[in-house]
Amino acid sequence: MSVDRAAEAAEAAEAATDSLRYYSVAPGCRLNVRSGPGTDYNIVRVLPLGAKVPVFCQASGTRVSGPYGTTDIWDNINNGEYVSDAYVQTGSDGYIAPRCS
Repeated sequence: MSVDRAAEAAEAAEAATDSLRYYSVAPGCRLNVRSGPGTDYNIVRVLPLGAKVPVFCQASGTRVSGPYGTTDIWDNINNGEYVSDAYVQTGSDGYIAPRCS
């Protein structure tokens, strides 16, 4: 990779990090984080009260009811980590991020 391309890649990564938005998890909820987009996936950790999460992409999965409605949308908050969008205050009932591939 040339020096120019390396610099461009570094700038793009920094811009993406700077523009990353975090969304609040529903108040009073310790939210299960699962290894995939559904309740059949293993719980990998539990988010503490007052957590905020990034949403890198979203996937369709198990339908869940929560404080922000009923949905089958699952938010990817880290590599291999998903939470139900029904517990994340995104301000939308639909997709707010690209679909996970």
